[in-house]
Amino acid sequence: MAKFRIVGISFDHMHMGDLLRMVQDHPDAEIAAVFDPDRDKMQAAVTAFDIPEDRVFTDFDTCMAAGPYDIALLCVATAQHAEFTERLAPHDLHVFVEKPFAASADDARRMMAAMNETGKQLIINWPLRWVESHVTAKRLIDEGMIGDLREVHFYDGNRGPLYHLADKVEVTAEEVERQKPNSWWYTRASGGGSLLDYLGYGATLGTWYMDGRAPIEVTCTVDETPGIEVDQHAIAVCRYETGLSKMETRWGTFTDPWTTQPQPTCGFVFVGTDGTISSPDYASHLTVQTRARPERHEFPVTPLPVGERNAIEYVLGCISKGAPVTGPLDPALCLTAQRIVDTARRSAREKQTLRLLS
Repeated sequence: MAKFRIVGISFDHMHMGDLLRMVQDHPDAEIAAVFDPDRDKMQAAVTAFDIPEDRVFTDFDTCMAAGPYDIALLCVATAQHAEFTERLAPHDLHVFVEKPFAASADDARRMMAAMNETGKQLIINWPLRWVESHVTAKRLIDEGMIGDLREVHFYDGNRGPLYHLADKVEVTAEEVERQKPNSWWYTRASGGGSLLDYLGYGATLGTWYMDGRAPIEVTCTVDETPGIEVDQHAIAVCRYETGLSKMETRWGTFTDPWTTQPQPTCGFVFVGTDGTISSPDYASHLTVQTRARPERHEFPVTPLPVGERNAIEYVLGCISKGAPVTGPLDPALCLTAQRIVDTARRSAREKQTLRLLS
């Protein structure tokens, strides 16, 4: 069988390097091309993956003409997700968008509409979907271990988006401060800010845990730091028919959760009618309470099964079988989460509680 030909579009998001590594490591895939208007932004990946120069492009149209490709990995700044999805859609390929989904629900719908007539899939990747603790928690909730799920509490973030490159290579604090004034992460018009960066995680996986249920209303507040035009800390309270859930995002955690869990702990806490589950990011075990065993006790996480160990492996498996992606990668589920994000942003701006936006 011919290998999947995968093109990487833009290196605005540092996760492009991580995704290309997954492609390189997959026996049925190859890096067919990479594109970014800034050649320097691609160099680390070109070197790391030994990408031939005739597969490296700084012009989008020239890159696409060198196809065909089976899948495009899209890592442009959030505000450009809709534009680039519309540009990619006519090229007869699946479009794999690295989180977040979009800058708004309107943009998300544009992306879905662009892909609906192509016969190809629009796929939204949320890296927390591949964290063993969170997948184990989903299984236990679905199995009824804690009864009916009533509340989802989320706290997540990192020291800041400029503190690490692909493969979590660390950047010095001095270099971070040097980059901030020119970084899209810190520009409102480009879709920067911790709320857009991380609330989508909580809202998307939260909607997954809630079996697609949407909140009734959202209340959100954000920090306002002089000299920084985007938020670095946001707290959203979602009122569901079953009660209140809280989703909090933070740039500026004491440590990065993939290195040393900060306090507050990054991850999820679930409250059901018959128990609770705490699922920290990257944890080796969950902490569980149930009616039968109310004391806190540890429950080991289950390793991800072959075929679902990372996003590329899972997506290529679905495409090979002609099956749609599901769960947090499904644009329909992600659209509900995007509406939560949109409502939170407007709530913070208007400083009031709002009904969930359509």
